[in-house]
Amino acid sequence: MRIPLGPVPHHATPCAARGPHVLHVTQPVEGGVARLLTDLAAAQLAAGLRVTVACPRGGTLTDALRAVGCRVLPWDATRAPGLRLPGEVRRLARILRDVRPDVVHAHSAKAGLAARLAVRGRLPTVFQPHAWSFDAVDRNLAHAALRWERFGARWAARVLCVSEAERRAGEQGGITAQWQVVPNGVDTCRFRPEGNRARSGAGPLVVCVGRLCRQKGQDVLLEAWPAVVRQLPAARLVLVGDGPDAERLHSGAPASVEFAGAALDAAPWYRAADIVVLPSRREGMALVPLEAMACARPVLVTDVDGVRESLPPGHLPHCLVPPEDPDALARALTALLRRAPLRAALGAQGRAHVLAAHDVQHAADAVIDVYRELLGVLTPVVVPNQSRVSITT
Repeated sequence: MRIPLGPVPHHATPCAARGPHVLHVTQPVEGGVARLLTDLAAAQLAAGLRVTVACPRGGTLTDALRAVGCRVLPWDATRAPGLRLPGEVRRLARILRDVRPDVVHAHSAKAGLAARLAVRGRLPTVFQPHAWSFDAVDRNLAHAALRWERFGARWAARVLCVSEAERRAGEQGGITAQWQVVPNGVDTCRFRPEGNRARSGAGPLVVCVGRLCRQKGQDVLLEAWPAVVRQLPAARLVLVGDGPDAERLHSGAPASVEFAGAALDAAPWYRAADIVVLPSRREGMALVPLEAMACARPVLVTDVDGVRESLPPGHLPHCLVPPEDPDALARALTALLRRAPLRAALGAQGRAHVLAAHDVQHAADAVIDVYRELLGVLTPVVVPNQSRVSITT
């Protein structure tokens, strides 16, 4: 497909009087990608970059970005590719002409598709999959998605992966790219053990935070839950989030399961939990385990790409189960709920691990280093009396 674009100005060197201008493009406007992008935009603004985000209306993203002082432009785009794609690419091309960015950073499959078609290598372009699209669809669509990723990689100056597993999956799929791995980070001041807690009630509490959809595996958790309650009758499960599977998951859920809906701030739920569980079928590197560990809570996750890498080594025997295995999930949940000292130790280890390896500032600095390398003229400067990194020419 060829979309008329017109010239996209490419600045050989960013103006010395200002920081480089980054245009982030995303289709998801809620969930993990939205949270990650908000934190990244805030850190880049604090570092002296100019930041604009193009995204669809709705969700929580626009308000969150404007709250940190980020410019947001509406870009109407659906989640899946289809007949609307040419119009979406044309709209993005108009935004590019108006914004005149120095770097384009596209997040997730749809924005990665549209942005690379709109730019076609005429500006430094970073594509961040946040989990590969060809792992999320049926076999026929997966072949088409993989063919596109093999072709589209030529129009990405960097493919930015959140885990080594995500990079390996791309390489094994035959994608030839300039790879960079930057693990996800979370705000360890916002996500901390101290602070408000959601209502807890009596009995042990298991919390699952995530979009209610097949990817996140809440159906597997609900299948496992009766076995947990048979061993621990006072145990309660809270699902925090909303999504397309909400009605189906509600149907037949036992009284010990609560649906809390979407939460603007999940930290109080993490702090209230005895265990945070994420039974995903696929991930790049999920934010939920990192956020929960930052709140000093033990996590139980499935062994899918990227998730293993987010755990401290000592957590693996207790906190990792096979995907789509409700029996294993029930056994692991029951074992952890019965061992309060182990949960406390895992929580403390998790907090230390996130501070050392997954703080949002570490991730933001690494992404800025990618931009510096692509633009070729930038030098990092530590601003006196500040922990943030400034960018000058």
